[in-house]
Amino acid sequence: MADEKYEMIDRMGNEVFIIESKVCENLQQSVIENVVHELLQHTGSSVKVKMESSFPENRLVGGKYHISTHTITLYIDEIKKQCVQLFSTDAYFIDYLKIVFAHEIGHAEDLELAMLCDQLDECTTQHERNKLALTIEENAWRYAESYLKEVDPSLVETVIYHSLQSYREKTELEIA
Repeated sequence: MADEKYEMIDRMGNEVFIIESKVCENLQQSVIENVVHELLQHTGSSVKVKMESSFPENRLVGGKYHISTHTITLYIDEIKKQCVQLFSTDAYFIDYLKIVFAHEIGHAEDLELAMLCDQLDECTTQHERNKLALTIEENAWRYAESYLKEVDPSLVETVIYHSLQSYREKTELEIA
């Protein structure tokens, strides 16, 4: 399969997201596109979205928000791996995709994010950095939850719990 890219354009003529064709080899491309498009419409976000098959580094990262370009990159294979790792099946993949994407939109729409990132750059202690990182993640999850009402709440709660666990452990260890 060629490394073709497909662009989706919204009604205003803006590029909404780019998909590499190899991303969706085993999944219905139109299903993933619909999930992304529907959540973008539901949230009203103007963030751009790119989809790639895997995260370029050796880490299990499902999505990443780039503040400088106002772009979310979703790593489809990584999202599927995370889903299987957490739930021992890919049966929840579409809901898991919605959860990850809503979280990344949460970062994109966080009005405090730029200020928090500036504060993160100025931190003098690791404890301060860890507290701010936790705040950034909690803000994104708070936003995401408000747009995930149609997803099974136990799935959402499980993903959020596991996502925040390492951030909370770092701040709790420093307090103890």
